[in-house]
Amino acid sequence: MEKCKALWAKYRHALPLIIYGIIYWLWFSYLERTVTANFQVIHMKIDDYIPFCEIFVVPYFMWFGYVALAVLLLFFTDKNEYYKSCIFLAAGMTVFLIISTLWPNGHHLRLTEMPRDNIFTQMIQGLWMTDTPTNLWPSIHVYNSIGAHLAITHCKLFSNKRWVKGASFVLAVSIILATVLIKQHSVFDMLTAFAMAGMMYALVYRTELVMALRTAMHRKKHKSEVSPEVV
Repeated sequence: MEKCKALWAKYRHALPLIIYGIIYWLWFSYLERTVTANFQVIHMKIDDYIPFCEIFVVPYFMWFGYVALAVLLLFFTDKNEYYKSCIFLAAGMTVFLIISTLWPNGHHLRLTEMPRDNIFTQMIQGLWMTDTPTNLWPSIHVYNSIGAHLAITHCKLFSNKRWVKGASFVLAVSIILATVLIKQHSVFDMLTAFAMAGMMYALVYRTELVMALRTAMHRKKHKSEVSPEVV
């Protein structure tokens, strides 16, 4: 029992992330099921000039492990930076969900026929079978890639490891390019994701917001633990 209490005290900061993850998945799944028609078509003229490059499906799929690894590294090494990363990611993802709910959106950029038959085009076909071309902006693939790179560059483990930060930057850029090169997103989705990331970066990383929130939480917890004396 004491071991369980010790583990809970050490890792309870995972709970808010788990709860948010469940809420996000349920909300997003609902949008994927319901936003199938009568949506705002997202398109920019530049989208028509971007080539289809199927090999970029590889970094596109690497996004899932990239974001998860970045958050886990902070979870185990730096609680304050972990909270910053979680707030950054959750804030942007929530904005995305609200936008997709209030302004259903989608695109018609996907190819009707693959120009080649190889492992990469087959991966994209599999992706398109499970992921609808709706609920697109701001692009969470782009936004969370920026968030993951910020997490890694702020991680104490890599403070003196420029090659890790460099590799993270290359991967983040590759993922961002992949969103338009495999026709998952419009350039508009990418640009709005950058704009949102800039605003959230200023709010989360350039202010004492996280420290203020943690201080408020500690004060609330302390008050709840102190019982009034009975006279």
